[in-house]
Amino acid sequence: ETTATMFTTWPARRHACSSLFCHLHGAGSAMLYRVLDAVTSVKCETRRARKQIKVLEALDVAGTQLYHFTTIVIAGMGFFTDAYDLFSVSLIADLLGRIYYHSADGRLPGNVAGAVSGVALCGTVLGQLFFGWLGDRMGRKLIYGVTLKLMVVCSLASGLSFHNKPECVVATLCFFRFWLGFGIGGDYPLSATIMSEYANKRTRGAFIAAVFAMQGLGNLAAGAVVLVLSASFKNTAAYDTDQLGQADYVWRIVLMLGAVPALLTYYWRMKMPETARYTALITKNLKLAASDMAAVLNIDFVSDMDAEAVVKQDEFGLFSMEFLHKHGRQLLGTTVCWFVLDVVFYSLNLFMKDIFNGIGWFGDAAEMSPLEQTYKIARTQAIIVVGGSLPGYFLTVLFVDRIGRIKIQLMGFTMMTIFMIGLAAPYKFWSKPNMHAGFAIMYALILFFSNFGPNSTTFILPTEIFPTRLRSTCNGISAAGGKCGAIIGVLWFQYSHTSIRSSLLLLAGCNLVGVMFTLALPESKGMSLEDITGEMEEESEPSQESATIAEVEFIHSVEVL
Repeated sequence: ETTATMFTTWPARRHACSSLFCHLHGAGSAMLYRVLDAVTSVKCETRRARKQIKVLEALDVAGTQLYHFTTIVIAGMGFFTDAYDLFSVSLIADLLGRIYYHSADGRLPGNVAGAVSGVALCGTVLGQLFFGWLGDRMGRKLIYGVTLKLMVVCSLASGLSFHNKPECVVATLCFFRFWLGFGIGGDYPLSATIMSEYANKRTRGAFIAAVFAMQGLGNLAAGAVVLVLSASFKNTAAYDTDQLGQADYVWRIVLMLGAVPALLTYYWRMKMPETARYTALITKNLKLAASDMAAVLNIDFVSDMDAEAVVKQDEFGLFSMEFLHKHGRQLLGTTVCWFVLDVVFYSLNLFMKDIFNGIGWFGDAAEMSPLEQTYKIARTQAIIVVGGSLPGYFLTVLFVDRIGRIKIQLMGFTMMTIFMIGLAAPYKFWSKPNMHAGFAIMYALILFFSNFGPNSTTFILPTEIFPTRLRSTCNGISAAGGKCGAIIGVLWFQYSHTSIRSSLLLLAGCNLVGVMFTLALPESKGMSLEDITGEMEEESEPSQESATIAEVEFIHSVEVL
């Protein structure tokens, strides 16, 4: 017997080559092929003959318009609020320690510190799963308003946690921060999904990244607000006689101001129409999808006859074997990458003051007044955000549609590993006073490559590579995996009693795991969402050429006797 391999199309030829390569060289060679494919690949091929609905095709090729920027602001303000609420608590935690537990250096008791830092993240996990699922069942727009109301109410209530017993104050604060996190969790899958379904395929990555970049501005706003309030209250006459009483006002005002940006966008969120992809592909009302988009975008849509076109879609569910076969690897990849990224990202942000304090950056906290210590912590955070985080977000917006999601994610994880080892290996070296500036620069570079890297791309990819009817759910699952990683990071830094140096080396190892799982993800730049997911096929019989392509596309080889 002789074996010959017959190829009729480039997609079949490419799949056949990769399969043969794996059989000849084993698992190690398969990984090498995937690395080369991730670095050099062109866009993934469409696997079946597709027919794009005209209204969706019009969205994909539409030029950038004012409403695209309006949507970025509306969706982005949710992330601005999210970041402000999640990261501001690390800036005011020392005030709680001084006011309610009379700690000389502001440290909260272990259990209390873990609860204050992690309870909102626990709520976020549940919110991402619940609202992500609900967004696919009831529509993106309806649920979008619910999450915003929850964030506003709980932000205000967090600052109104009054009681004469410290334990009750903290318990009330944690209760409202849990539900605040629940609302924040819903904003993750909904904001990402809405922006991806409104955007055109040429600049979709930049638009989604711009929404996520508001996280950096929210982080900066938290530091700026704490700086201004600390400086203002510290210079009052009342502060000289009642330091703790004035400090009590500061942390409450900081938390309550988190409701302001969400309130500012509430009206516009309620005015947004449902996304055309949800209306067309889930509710199957193509006329309404066309009229909704015509109301907000300057696009020429098709005739009523085209709007009544019937499109056949796959109908498999999340827990079906077909989903596992088609999208299981991608869901595992997005979830694990987001998990290890958030272990690193939230550890570096929430425990920045502890890491910097380990090299003597802040000096002796026991010799400072409450607001003086808070001011120094907020100033350090603001410097790192301006010098490292924000440039990373903005460069992702500029280059994600040119370089591609996978290359940026691989680069980010790799560079974070390098700089993190550079911090950890000579950690004691950085404690010299003349080396503090170098430590801060290295730290800022880690956050730069996290944002010009996996922190942005792990947010983008789950909104693009899953079918419309499961897009919000899969994004919620991936994001929930990330917040589970953030919780583990909080618990590790809070309770492990491991040295800062060892913890930084562990975080570097998390980045390497992210590199490996990134290789399981497809590149999605420049493609229609329906082409990426393969969720639509023609109702009519395809042409002979299309039929031939569809038949042979998954064929790797044919044996001939």
